[in-house]
Amino acid sequence: MKQSNKCSNNEAIDMLVNYGIKVYGENELKGLESLKDPVVKTEKLWNIINPNGETLIIKNNEDMSEAIEKIQDKLSDDAAKMYMKKIINEQILKKMEENEKEYMDQLKLQIINKYTDNESPTTLKKYAQIEKKKSISLSKQIGDTLRPHNSTEIVGQTDAVSMLVSKIASPYPQHVIIYGPPGVGKTSAARIALKEAKERGYSPFRKDAPFVEVNGATIRWDPRESVNPLLGSVHDPIYQGARKDLADTGIPEPKPGLVTEAHGGILFIDEIGELDLMLQNKLLKVLEDKKVYFESSYYDVNSKQIPRYIRALFEDGAPADFILIGATTRRPEEINPALRSRCAEIFFNSLSPTDIKSIVNLWSKKLSICVTEDAKDLISKHVYDGRKAVNVLLDCYSKCLYENYKKKIFVDYDRAYDVLRLPVKSTLQKREGYQVGRIYGAGIIGFIGNVIELEAVSFANHEGRGNIRFNETAGTMVRDSLFNALTVLKKNFEINTEMYDIHVNCIGGGNVDGPSAGAAITCLLYSSIKNMPFRKDCCITGEISISGNIKAVGGVREKAVAAIREGFSYMIIPKDNEKDVSDLEGIGIIPATNIFEIIGFLSKKTEGSRGVV
Repeated sequence: MKQSNKCSNNEAIDMLVNYGIKVYGENELKGLESLKDPVVKTEKLWNIINPNGETLIIKNNEDMSEAIEKIQDKLSDDAAKMYMKKIINEQILKKMEENEKEYMDQLKLQIINKYTDNESPTTLKKYAQIEKKKSISLSKQIGDTLRPHNSTEIVGQTDAVSMLVSKIASPYPQHVIIYGPPGVGKTSAARIALKEAKERGYSPFRKDAPFVEVNGATIRWDPRESVNPLLGSVHDPIYQGARKDLADTGIPEPKPGLVTEAHGGILFIDEIGELDLMLQNKLLKVLEDKKVYFESSYYDVNSKQIPRYIRALFEDGAPADFILIGATTRRPEEINPALRSRCAEIFFNSLSPTDIKSIVNLWSKKLSICVTEDAKDLISKHVYDGRKAVNVLLDCYSKCLYENYKKKIFVDYDRAYDVLRLPVKSTLQKREGYQVGRIYGAGIIGFIGNVIELEAVSFANHEGRGNIRFNETAGTMVRDSLFNALTVLKKNFEINTEMYDIHVNCIGGGNVDGPSAGAAITCLLYSSIKNMPFRKDCCITGEISISGNIKAVGGVREKAVAAIREGFSYMIIPKDNEKDVSDLEGIGIIPATNIFEIIGFLSKKTEGSRGVV
């Protein structure tokens, strides 16, 4: 048995040597075949195929059998690896042959891009045309010249601007919503507030704090967040605008929005009331977190190919610590309550004729224009905002320059009338004398006041079944005010309105959406039924209670400004609204607490100049 085992081991090692030559080649196993001693042959074969492994020590047949098994396993593993490597190499060569043309084209393109310029004569010509156009300018930026640069140049808003600056230029600045009509200086006031805040040592705003301005009515965004210029969005690899190097590797790229651009400064959103409601709520979340977070199904947190800035944006968010200043021409009740609760509210006044005249004086000096007093009066009575007043001056300036550029620019009444031709009334109504059944109320649309002309005719109805008619287009509030007025006449003046057929007309059919016409309608019915003439130079606003008291209403200042423009000498307002017009000039303010005071003033003759009576 011992001899048989010995022969089998010898044969086995010879077979392994032959197989090793096929796997590794003759050069690797050169000389092994000539060795006679099987132990030496086995040890040398092992050292060749496993040079860094353990050393074999063969002392008996058992050690020999164990060594042969190890060599057999090693040769099998190496043969399998070499076979698979051969197959893979063959497949690679086959694939390269199939795509050889494509690889060659790419290689050529890379070499061309490396050693040639990416410009052609055609592209260089187009670039030269663009640069040439940049050097051509038809006009100076007059907007920069005429924009207010300090708080004293924002006319008619002294208190509001002071309040805005105090809220921004503070160690703890507040978010703000500015309400007011267009063209009164809201945007300029926001810029000035940041400018003054930078100059104060206790302010958190740095010298390079940005002022980012956007119009809420023009922001368009995709609810899927592929496009969001305000808050930011993510360009997934399939997105059309994704960077090619990132798209090729399947990496999404966050694009920070305006809130990140405004980090450390002011984000001014004009017409914030027009901003999409869902986007407003998303903005509120950013105001709380002071960051913007991004999400994408393509983002793999474990990927090592993602650049650090992209990983930081996804995991930590984009910084968005800013102060929001929103401006709107809407009324407060029309603004998102959640947004209002996080912001201080500041109200800019409508500009009175006196304010418009001050604006004309200020900017005519900057433009070196001489404007006559009657021209100033005409402009101030027919222009409602500062921007329009400046535009009128520019129109006059351009026309004068066109007609005779050598002379000094001179704007008189006729020149101003030519520019204002469409809005100017040919003749203002004379507000003198008395009349029966005609009263002037006041309303407001947004922040613009207007005068409402009311008329009434009464006929005796001896059957005691009188009826009331009024134009339905005036709105349901007129009907409610009318019923309140009938009750007041019955209770306070003992007038049985059922003995009269009464027709009330709101001239022009204006829609009255508030109770402020109550006092005016009561006086109208009283004048019509009693055939009592009331003065024509007085305008009325105020809610009437069924007990005859005059209640406070909104928009009194805007209504008073409209009365001034319409040439009224007096305006009756609720006593509780007296503070709203305390600084208004150009009209006599009559504060009233009940209907008796109003009728007493309308029916008596009052002499004297305009002013608070």
